[in-house]
Amino acid sequence: MTLEWIFRIVEQYWPMFLRGAGVTLLIALIGTVLGGLIGLLAGIVRTIPTPERGLKKIGLKLINIVLSIYIEFFRGTPMIVQAMVIFYGAALAFGYHMNPIIAGVVIVSINTGAYMAEIVRGGIISVDKGQYEASQAIGMNHIQTMMNVVLPQVIRNILPATGNQFIINIKDTAVLSVISISELFFVTKTIAGNNYRYFEAFFVVCILYFIMTYTITLILRYVERRLDGPDNYVIAANPMDTAEDIKRKTQGM
Repeated sequence: MTLEWIFRIVEQYWPMFLRGAGVTLLIALIGTVLGGLIGLLAGIVRTIPTPERGLKKIGLKLINIVLSIYIEFFRGTPMIVQAMVIFYGAALAFGYHMNPIIAGVVIVSINTGAYMAEIVRGGIISVDKGQYEASQAIGMNHIQTMMNVVLPQVIRNILPATGNQFIINIKDTAVLSVISISELFFVTKTIAGNNYRYFEAFFVVCILYFIMTYTITLILRYVERRLDGPDNYVIAANPMDTAEDIKRKTQGM
């Protein structure tokens, strides 16, 4: 029976499923963090005001051209093709045989960076221009404005999109099986091939992917709520107020 085989596969191969899930989460997490940093840097650079003349203008335009090519190329090609090109291309061009796990992290990071660059750029553009003007009025340069005024708002605004990218990366690591990374999908193919029970094995892995992605979703929603702060708060309190006074004022709002 199918149900009997599902329990038999789980009982016999659960260590392999756990190792595969661990590799999947490791690559997705590191790739999302590194890709987020790449995207943050690229997004900031792409929003730097262009000087009117001089070498700075030429240099900034060249950097923007390179970033545009990078973003459009990695957003416009499938990750499975990128994996093949980067993994086998490194060996062919430089004679360097990459560790599959390192290659997976590099591939996911570069791919994620291309998407995050546009997410960050959109977040920066969404900040009201009056905040830039106010920052310049008090003597802040572009970097100071970004670090102290814009980025704190951008990070909060792009958190849902970043979490969504993390979930996508958890699922997309399945394509890394083409370069023989023992992630969850690769492990499941091995288990299914050993027993010729493909439906049962992939039903189990389907549940595992759902558990991982849904857990990450719950964690990210909790973080978002924490960043939002309480619905009711005291804007200004008397320094002489006690904790009971503040509580009473808060409840009365």
